[in-house]
Amino acid sequence: MRLPAYDGRKSLYTAGALPFDAREFVVRLTDEDSGTGVPPREREYRVVIKFAARADLHHLRQFIAGRQADAPQEAVQVLDIVLRELASQRYVAIGRSFYSPDIRRPQRLGDGLQSWCGFYQSLRPTQMGLSLNIDMSSTAFIEALPVIDFVAQILGKDVMSRPLSDANRIKIKKALRGVKVEVTHRENVRRKYRISGVTAQPTHELIFPIDDQMNMKSVVEYFKEMYGFTIQQSHLPCLMVGNQKKANYLPMEACKIVEGQRYTKRLNEKQITSLLKVTCQRPREKEMDILQTVHQNGYDQDPYAKEFGINISEKLTSVEARVLPAPWLKYHDAGKEKECLPQVGQWNMVNKKVINGGKVSHWACINFSRSVQETTARGFCQELAQMCQISGMV
Repeated sequence: MRLPAYDGRKSLYTAGALPFDAREFVVRLTDEDSGTGVPPREREYRVVIKFAARADLHHLRQFIAGRQADAPQEAVQVLDIVLRELASQRYVAIGRSFYSPDIRRPQRLGDGLQSWCGFYQSLRPTQMGLSLNIDMSSTAFIEALPVIDFVAQILGKDVMSRPLSDANRIKIKKALRGVKVEVTHRENVRRKYRISGVTAQPTHELIFPIDDQMNMKSVVEYFKEMYGFTIQQSHLPCLMVGNQKKANYLPMEACKIVEGQRYTKRLNEKQITSLLKVTCQRPREKEMDILQTVHQNGYDQDPYAKEFGINISEKLTSVEARVLPAPWLKYHDAGKEKECLPQVGQWNMVNKKVINGGKVSHWACINFSRSVQETTARGFCQELAQMCQISGMV
């Protein structure tokens, strides 16, 4: 009658003693994701759970009560794992962060990618006792598109109407290698595979042996006879799934990308810019998002937190502080404005002259753009020098 928290590796934690010191369990799992095309097989695993140690909670209670300076790290780590248990079941866990398309609507980054919003979570010992540290984050995921649409986004729709060039095929191979897909041509069957490559030939040229006598059949015929599925885009290559020795062919139009796959390759400049736009928030927006995340997670209803006697406040930690007034800034008496009071940390140099202007003896301007004329660049240099002199620099 215990609800254990698991760290995903070798340790399982309970809030009290189990009725045994060591016991072996037999677990049977059906292997659905073999990716070789053979029927799924049932694997048997033997799992041993044995008593390791009892955590010393006396020191943790002393720390929370303020009677001890340092928190016992092991005990804090256990409670941190307890608070991560429910989130790791609900969301995609990456490092110390959790991501989901339900936290905030995903934004398209281009080339078949989208940003998922998530949150970082950790339990920290602080001067006020134990605090739950939460921050918002975003990262790139592969959009759960039909593979045909994903390829169209990368290459452009006009390329899809004719056989792919070698350069485009290699581009697609790099983008899809290692990506999980599920088949869509078999009604209720949604088998999942991992892409190992892309065929060198278009689908209508592909044949494979159907028995040990090496009788051959084309992929187009096989899909028509076996599944009643007519391949429309037979000029495109097939996806290769399974191992390299005995690869299976899957038409692109019969596959959809499985949701929840993080994109680990490097983003291009356009994608980075789009991701930064999503992640850049004003403090008030961020505060509201954090409060909403805490409310969504429902720590007060978390059965694991209850099991271990943990209560989380839904309010932010309140810290007594002072807002210092902005200092007046003194400029040169020769300028129109001799003093300036910054507003929300901002001010400009219009009508002001610096008191102690620097001198730049040698400087250069390099124009890397073909579209900017030399006269424009020279004009910019003159204006820059003029603005410096007006501001009290030489």
